[in-house]
Amino acid sequence: MPDVKGKEDLNLEEFVFDGEEGVEIDDLRQIDEKDRENLLMAGIDVEERQRSASFLHVDHKKALCKSCEKGVEVLDIKDALKKYNGLKDYYWKLVDPSKDEYTESVYKKLHGGYFIKTEKGAKIKNPVQSCLFIKRENVGQNVHNLIIVEEDSELHIITGCSVAHDVKAALHLGISEIFVKKGGKLTFTMIHNWGSNVHVRPRSVYTIEEGGVLVNNYILLKPVKSVQLYPTIYLNGKGAIATSSSIIVAPPGSYINAGTKMVLNAPNTKAEIVSRTITTGGTIVAPGYIQGNAVPAKGHLECKGLILKDGIIHAIPELEGTVSGVELSHEAAVGKVAQEEIEYLMARGLDEDEATSTIVRGFLNVDILGLPPELKQTIDKTIEEAGEDMF
Repeated sequence: MPDVKGKEDLNLEEFVFDGEEGVEIDDLRQIDEKDRENLLMAGIDVEERQRSASFLHVDHKKALCKSCEKGVEVLDIKDALKKYNGLKDYYWKLVDPSKDEYTESVYKKLHGGYFIKTEKGAKIKNPVQSCLFIKRENVGQNVHNLIIVEEDSELHIITGCSVAHDVKAALHLGISEIFVKKGGKLTFTMIHNWGSNVHVRPRSVYTIEEGGVLVNNYILLKPVKSVQLYPTIYLNGKGAIATSSSIIVAPPGSYINAGTKMVLNAPNTKAEIVSRTITTGGTIVAPGYIQGNAVPAKGHLECKGLILKDGIIHAIPELEGTVSGVELSHEAAVGKVAQEEIEYLMARGLDEDEATSTIVRGFLNVDILGLPPELKQTIDKTIEEAGEDMF
């Protein structure tokens, strides 16, 4: 993963990976009222309106797991390993447990995580919502998530990651292995709502079979100490399609290394990566990589960043074609808000901060496909608040 200035190494011994296990709950409404707001900003509806299932993992243990709709199964990963005889065809098949110290930590000491599996041909209308939550100060959390979208099935997952309102420092280590079978479709939306001194190290790999579709969304608008996120998506089946969209804001003190890698291994595959980044004083490393290994295949990478109130954006777009006839393209830009746009809005009655905030909100408002209306409203609200907080 690309890095600058070596700011991403952590000492795992500084975090607590043992201790209190917590308690299970029957209803998300049992969560502390102040913590509910954090969950909402991570896309989690405690009322569970229009949700097919809910999963909540707190610190080192599952707190809630229930399914509300036929055709989709949701379990704690530990329960799934017991039920399915170790999940030998899926568990640790896409991610190498020896990849780095973070994967090794999860491999050696698993706290939990979610297992989500559809039935063949099932069209799950309402999203599954999952939340990986940290309740206690300085917790180190090891989770392993596994998603299987069976043939010709459709699923939407909203996964929100957050901390309790009074938690400042913590570490989240998350392994995710995601399988989209022939003709399957997955819309996967990850919203991070962490704390000012929280470190986050996800390791995610996807594989998409023939005719499969993946819509992958990542949203980070709230303060975090550091994030290292670089999912790899393999389009292994003929006609597979993948789209990845990300919206990232880095305030002072944040160091975010977040991008996407896509590998087109079959003919008639299509890949698109769209990244929007803003720094108001933090550092963002924004890598994007598309490799084309088959024809015909098309890939496009778009990376745009705004620097407000100083900060650093290091955009790294990469394209690699290994066969004749592959079509790959990219566009990247890092800059500032155009003065003429500010002056245009000021001429219509806005002051300078209001004009700049309006432009910033428009820049962040990427058309993310597949979102249910209530989640889009939550994201729009978060973008609105982020725009106000910058000025």
